[in-house]
Amino acid sequence: MANILVVDDELGIRELLFEILNDEGHAVELAENAARARELRLAARPDLVLLDIWMPDTDGVSLLKEWAAGGLLTMPVIMMSGHATIETAVEATRIGAMAFLEKPITLQKLLQTVQKGLTRVVARPAASAKSDPALPAASEPLLDATPHLVGARAADDESGTQRFDFDAPLREARDAFEKAYFEFHLNQENGSMTRVAEKTGLERTHLYRKLKQLGVDLNKSKRVGE
Repeated sequence: MANILVVDDELGIRELLFEILNDEGHAVELAENAARARELRLAARPDLVLLDIWMPDTDGVSLLKEWAAGGLLTMPVIMMSGHATIETAVEATRIGAMAFLEKPITLQKLLQTVQKGLTRVVARPAASAKSDPALPAASEPLLDATPHLVGARAADDESGTQRFDFDAPLREARDAFEKAYFEFHLNQENGSMTRVAEKTGLERTHLYRKLKQLGVDLNKSKRVGE
């Protein structure tokens, strides 16, 4: 059982995530804004945080950056949003977020990502057990430092995640993410350009140009509804 902190300004989402994670045997704390999240981060010392990006007082990326700067990013943080841009997702993972989940979040994807985050936590050495458990040991990273975005499936990755090269120039990293993003949605919608256009918020003509520019192979998809 893990202690999980859910930070989201939407009551319905907080309650839903609480029910799901609680049913899995986890202890769940809920925060409706960044101020409450700060309090629970220090009081509850969560093993993992689910953090919404868009919140009224302080947005999730700013809170993530604050924790990273203050040495408090000692647990996996999974970002959530239904309206985040690619640049926002990339920025969050650069700061230290473990993963990004797009709303609405499927039950399977939620549980898989949470489990992956919890297994990434490395046990502290016995020598550091007497130190403040909220702080990492100087030479012992608590997390796998390789960030990834959840939702884009790689053909050779059974975990359902796509890894990206964060040492690449921003344009190349963004193009890689966009290509994986559109390939994922094409696969989810069985190649239907109409449904992918609706899901991604693009006009079909713009979508076609974008896919061609990114080198997405449409022959791999069942182009339904064209």
